[in-house]
Amino acid sequence: MLTRRTSDVIVVGAGVVGAACAYYAARTGLSVTVLDRGPVAGGTTGAGEGNLLVSDKEPGPELALALLSTELWRELAELLPPQIEYEPKGGLVVASDASGMRALRDFAAGQEKAGVRAEEVPADRLPELEPHLTPDLAGGFHYPQDAQVMPALAAAHLLRAGGDKVRLALGEEVTGLLTTAEGAVRGVRTTAGEVHAPAVVNAAGTWGGAFARLAGVELPVLPRRGFVLVTEPLPRVVRRKVYAADYVADVASGSAALQTSAVVEGTAAGPVLIGASRERVGFDRTLSTEALRRLAAQATALFPVLAGVRAIRTYAGFRPYLPDHLPAIGPDPRVPGLLHACGHEGAGIGLAPATGLLIARFAAGAEPPLDAGPFAPDRFEAAA
Repeated sequence: MLTRRTSDVIVVGAGVVGAACAYYAARTGLSVTVLDRGPVAGGTTGAGEGNLLVSDKEPGPELALALLSTELWRELAELLPPQIEYEPKGGLVVASDASGMRALRDFAAGQEKAGVRAEEVPADRLPELEPHLTPDLAGGFHYPQDAQVMPALAAAHLLRAGGDKVRLALGEEVTGLLTTAEGAVRGVRTTAGEVHAPAVVNAAGTWGGAFARLAGVELPVLPRRGFVLVTEPLPRVVRRKVYAADYVADVASGSAALQTSAVVEGTAAGPVLIGASRERVGFDRTLSTEALRRLAAQATALFPVLAGVRAIRTYAGFRPYLPDHLPAIGPDPRVPGLLHACGHEGAGIGLAPATGLLIARFAAGAEPPLDAGPFAPDRFEAAA
C-alpha cells in the first residue's frame, strides 16, 4: 500500500528561489515538499554568477526587495556553512567619460534616498580599490552593500537548513495540478504519483510560465540567454564586482537582440568570472562566439591584465524574464492556493531570501514584510 504524500506547502523548483521559499516556510513551522524534475540548482541557479546586487537597481519595488534580501543574506551567512562562499566584497561601477559620471551620479543620488550606500570614487582613487583597472576612466561609484555567493551551494544548504520540515523529491516532474471542485489547489500530480498540499509555489524559474499554464493561468515568463567566461585560477586580480555603467541600461532593456556589457569579478576559488550577455533566443544553447568575443574584449578593456590570461571554459544559462522586469511573487487570485515565486531575470540569487520570506508569510496567512502589490502575478492580465 502506497503512503499518501502530504505536506503544508509544495514548492516546484529546487533552485535558490525555491530553496529560500522552502527554508522560510519551514521556519514558520510549515512542512514542505520540494519537487524538481532535475537536480538541485539544475537550471538558472547553477548557471549564475552569484550576484547579490543593489548597485544596478533604480529606486522602486525591486530595490526594496533587494535591500531586504541584503539583510537576510547577512543573517544566512552566519547560519549556513562557509561553503556558500558569501563574500560582502562590494561593487564598483565605472564610467569612461564625464557624461557617464554625471549619469552615475544622478542614478546614485536616487538610490541613496532609497537606502543604498553609494560612494563616489574619483579617477585618481580607482587604483586604491582595483589596482589593475585601466587608467582610462573618468571615475566610478563604490557600492559596499554588493556581495556574492556560490549559488548552487547556497541553494543546497538552504534546503538542508530547513531540517526535517523539508522533504526533497528530485527527478520528479510535475505534470498537473490537483484541484477541488471549486478550483482551489489541493496538490500536484507528478511522474511518481500525487503529492497533496493546500498551497503550491511556482518556483520553476525560466519554466514558470509553462508551470502556470498547467494551472490554467498565463504568466509571460520568457528565457533570456546569457554566457559567462571563466578564466584559469589567478591571484586576486579583481577584488570586487566591477562593471561599466552601460550594464544598468542593458539590465533594464527589453530588447531581444544580443547585448553585452562587461561584468568582471574574482572568486574565492581563483577564477575570474566575466559576463554579462543578454538575448532572447528561446532555449537555444548554441555557443555564440560573437557574445564571447564581445565579453572578452570588454573585460580586457576594463582590466588589461586579463589579455594574457586563458579562458578555460564558458557556460550558458537562461534568465526568467518578465516584460516589466519585476518578478511574480505571491498568491494568484485566479487559482486559490497557487503562489508564484519566479520571473526574477538575472537577480534571482540576490532576491531569493526576500522572495522566500514573502512566500512563507503568505502561506502562513501572516503579514508580508513589504508591499507585494507590484509583484502581483495577475498584473499582466489586468494590463492586457
